[in-house]
Amino acid sequence: MSPGRIRALIILAVLVLWEALPRSGLVPVLFLPPLSLTLAVLAADWPTFAAALGVTLSEVAVALVFAVGGGLLTGALVGGLAGPRRLLLPVFSSLYAVPLVVLYPVMTAWFGIGAESKIAFASVYGFFPTMLATAAGIRTIDPQLLLTARSMGATPAQRLLLVILPAAIPTVLSGLRLGGALVIVGVVVAEMLIASAGIGYLVTFARTVLDSPRVFAGVLLVLLIAIGFDLAMRWVERRCALWSTAGRPQSAPAAAVPT
Repeated sequence: MSPGRIRALIILAVLVLWEALPRSGLVPVLFLPPLSLTLAVLAADWPTFAAALGVTLSEVAVALVFAVGGGLLTGALVGGLAGPRRLLLPVFSSLYAVPLVVLYPVMTAWFGIGAESKIAFASVYGFFPTMLATAAGIRTIDPQLLLTARSMGATPAQRLLLVILPAAIPTVLSGLRLGGALVIVGVVVAEMLIASAGIGYLVTFARTVLDSPRVFAGVLLVLLIAIGFDLAMRWVERRCALWSTAGRPQSAPAAAVPT
C-alpha cells in the first residue's frame, strides 16, 4: 500500500473516531464534540469565524515577512562570515533554547495589545529556526563555488543572491518550514493570551464559556492554516528541486575493479 493511501486511511480513521466517540458516550461532548456538530457550528457562525480568520492570516503574513527576511539575512551573515559566526552563533543557539513565550509580556509593554505585539512576538518565534537553518546550510556549500565566484569578480551581494542562497536552498527550506509553523503558533498563542480579535481570541472566549464546539471549530481553522502553509512549502520545494544537490561536493565515483 502506498504511503499516500496509508495517510488517507489514518486521516479517515481520525475523523470517524472524532464523530463516533462522543456520539457513543465514550468521551463526554464537553471534552470532544462530534465532528458534525463542530462543522455545523462553524458553518452557522461562519461570518464571525471568517473575520477572525482574516485577522489571524494578516498577522501571520506580516510576521512571516519579518521572520523569513530577517532569518535569511542574518543566517547568511552568520554562516558566510567567520567573525560573526564565532561571535553570534553561540548567542543565537542559546536564545533559541529559551521558551520564547516569556517574551510576550515584554512585547505587549513595547507595542501594546494590538496586532503589533502579536506580529513582533511571532516574528521572533519564527526567526531563530530560519536563521539557524540558513547558517547551517551555508556552511555546507562547496568552498570552490565561492572561490570561483570571487575570482570572476562577483560582489558580496551577487555571491549571496546568486551562489550562497541557491546552493543552501534545501537546508534553508527546512528552516523556513519550521519557522513558518512557529510563526503560526506564535500568532495564535499571542491571540489567546491578550487580544480582542483573531482565531486564538475566539478559542479563548469559547473556552471560558465552555462552548466546546466553537473551541474545536477554531482549532480546526488553525489546523487548516498549518496544512495550507505546509502544502505551499512543499510546492516551493518542488519548484526548487533542481537546486537540491547544488553547491555540495560530489562524492567521487567508485573506481572500477580490475578484472
